[in-house]
Amino acid sequence: MAFPKTFYRWRPHPWHGLEPCDNKIDVVNAYIEMTPFDAVKYEVDKTTGYLRVDRPQLTSSMTPTLYGFIPQTYCSVRVQSLSPTSEKGDGDPLDICVITERPINRGEVILRARVIGGLQMVDSGEADDKIIAVLDNDQFWKSADDIDDIPPALLERLRHYFATYKLVPGEPSDVKIEKIYNREHAMAVIDAAMEDYTEQYG
Repeated sequence: MAFPKTFYRWRPHPWHGLEPCDNKIDVVNAYIEMTPFDAVKYEVDKTTGYLRVDRPQLTSSMTPTLYGFIPQTYCSVRVQSLSPTSEKGDGDPLDICVITERPINRGEVILRARVIGGLQMVDSGEADDKIIAVLDNDQFWKSADDIDDIPPALLERLRHYFATYKLVPGEPSDVKIEKIYNREHAMAVIDAAMEDYTEQYG
């Protein structure tokens, strides 16, 4: 008896074993590492593909949205070229923040996210963009097509979270949020990250 082509004998690596997108150009697959309920920073282990505890959150601030990455993306020279104040890409998969009306309280889930914009973030000189998207089949956000469709208060929460989530008491922050950009620029960043991944991993 043969297994169907979609069957995985072993668990696929969430970065390398999942597809970045399906057929719709502005909808991507997202692997979620963290939720707004998490007081601990989780990050996928690049060797095993399992979630690793990175650190307890350093401040009382917690991510205001689902937070993860787009599979088969990599932030290197092409992503850096779209972030003029950075010196290089951060060498990680491209991060994504996914807005949804219904609370999702667990990580290690895969979802389809409709891209609407992003944050141009530079962390210690490295391009570390955060794509902003909405859950694709969330009826509450079905009219959100671009970054201007998101309430400014929510965008400010995202900006503040990433500006402060690595703060160490008594030390200056080396994280800068250069700008919030629209869907068109976000798609260019995603395309660049997919090309960087292809060059790095084939």
